[in-house]
Amino acid sequence: MEDKIIVENELGDWRRTHYSFQISDSVINNVVTVIGWISSKRDHGNVLFVQLRDRFGDIQILVKRKELSENIFDSLKSLKEHSSIAIKGKVVEQKNSSNEFEVIPEDIRILSVSNKPAPFLTQSISSIGIDTRLDLRAIDLRRNHLQNVFKIRNTILNSIREYLNDNYFVEVNTPKMIATATEGGAALFPIFYYDREAFLAQSPQLYKEQLTMAFENVFEIAPIFRAEPSRTNRHLSEAMSVDVEKAYVDYTDMMDYLDNLIRYIIQSVNDKNQIELDSLGTELPNVSKPFSRITYSTLVENLQKSHKYIRWGDDISPKLLKDLFGDEFYFITDWPSSTKPFYVKSKKMDPIAEPNNGDDPRMLSESFDLMYGSLELSSGSTRINNKGDLMDNMKKKGLSHKAFDYHLRVFDYGVPPHAGFGLGLERLLMAILKLDNIRDATFYPRDIDRLTP
Repeated sequence: MEDKIIVENELGDWRRTHYSFQISDSVINNVVTVIGWISSKRDHGNVLFVQLRDRFGDIQILVKRKELSENIFDSLKSLKEHSSIAIKGKVVEQKNSSNEFEVIPEDIRILSVSNKPAPFLTQSISSIGIDTRLDLRAIDLRRNHLQNVFKIRNTILNSIREYLNDNYFVEVNTPKMIATATEGGAALFPIFYYDREAFLAQSPQLYKEQLTMAFENVFEIAPIFRAEPSRTNRHLSEAMSVDVEKAYVDYTDMMDYLDNLIRYIIQSVNDKNQIELDSLGTELPNVSKPFSRITYSTLVENLQKSHKYIRWGDDISPKLLKDLFGDEFYFITDWPSSTKPFYVKSKKMDPIAEPNNGDDPRMLSESFDLMYGSLELSSGSTRINNKGDLMDNMKKKGLSHKAFDYHLRVFDYGVPPHAGFGLGLERLLMAILKLDNIRDATFYPRDIDRLTP
């Protein structure tokens, strides 16, 4: 056949006519143009079997020396994995299978060349260390395992929007450069904002509360930034948060919404990603029943029976939660007010709590955490909507009223009763797919040790 020219890095007038999933009975004997990168190659001397991968999967390309010009065949023979090529050729059935197809090239264009072999395979989970993978994250994301993870992540995001839109929520966007801490504390990333200091937002909390005045029901899916010096497999410095806020409800209503949202997500993934789940060897959690709810005080009482060192007001060890609940979704409710941010509404005193000096630690809050085993996925609460109560709570937490004047002034105009939650997208993905490391639930992880790529 005539050598039509190979121009490296030039697409020219070539355009894809079919994705891999469209190579089927309906196009047998048709000439198609397929484009992608080489995921694997088998060399049998005068015959090459090339797996060409696009965003939907692989197409087998059968390349015979006698049917191509010498320099085209030799160029293909020398190409390494990850090189990009375009193929114009005829679709035929594979001889050894009635259900598979391959493309016999009539013309080939090499679009980019991989100059060195990748340090890990795309076909399977490699035993190579995660830091080596993250240094070449764009290549790492081509691996089958992560392709499946991020296809499921895409379904999760779509299903979240579907559920909230169907329940009359408005998607919003809030500032990520802020003047003061959203939730107090020191876990902030300072930045220069023209001639003054600012911070990256820990959450959209105060803005989404204000937006309930205008839209009643709002949600945002966006990054949050936490400068926590943690080196665990479940912490990120930059994470995606699903933040939901609703007017004229309390925290019990928001638990219902969150429970239903998680079950909607699980059902959507089961419906749309069975191929990916099978490839991962993963079965999603059973969510046929509403999630159980246990108060913080009851949990402490139960744990104290076998762990005498536990005191009311303490955090609960992840190991103890794992031993107690296993792998299931559940809510821990009515946390001590002392453990919650200033905007969380308080409720009655807890009779079993031990008094202490200073602020009475027995005060409870209208709050909840959604857990999966030992992993915290979400926190939510009824918010304070009375300006005086909010200012009193800020004072107890050692926060300056002046720093939050932009927020407090809104309460002079009647902020409605409201409640909400924030859900960690990466943690949810990590939990339901049983990922070992949260860094494999985000595209380019940021943590205490990593700022590149």
